[in-house]
Amino acid sequence: MSGFVAEPTDDALVRAARLGDEDAFAVIVDRYGPGMYRYAVRLVGSESDAGEVTQEALVSAWKDLATFAGRSSLKTWLFRLVHRRAADLQRHRKAIPVNDDLLSTMVRPAQDNPLQQVLDAELLAALQVALAELPWHQRAAWLLREVEEMSYDEIAVTLGVSEGSVRGHLHRGRRTLAERMARWR
Repeated sequence: MSGFVAEPTDDALVRAARLGDEDAFAVIVDRYGPGMYRYAVRLVGSESDAGEVTQEALVSAWKDLATFAGRSSLKTWLFRLVHRRAADLQRHRKAIPVNDDLLSTMVRPAQDNPLQQVLDAELLAALQVALAELPWHQRAAWLLREVEEMSYDEIAVTLGVSEGSVRGHLHRGRRTLAERMARWR
């Protein structure tokens, strides 16, 4: 034996967690929690609110695991729970700022060039403003596609809309972002 231990599949973890195996659920949390949190921060704009949204989604996942029918992937189902909690929070407030620390991973590192650092900071600020101004579903679809790298089908399930709606949200969101970011081309 080489000592290689295969990672448990999502299906195996769900089956074990449904039987009350907290360790199996902890593996699910370790596997998907960081991505859920990143998505929540980008949607709600606050790390503390994102922590609360993610925690509520994970508590719901634990309680409602028996209702997970497997029609979508576990990841998609978990992101849908985060999306619902974030949408509930969003309904109760107006503008949501975008956390620039998390977006900075999308901007290339400036190295030791001070001019490039300034340009990167300005680009990041412009992207932050442009994303914050997008309508909710366009912003969510863009984040899930471009940051979380989900397929159109996964985004549709996560947002609870058709795949055609996802394509429409992405098209309009990308067009709006392209217009607002034109000077950075």
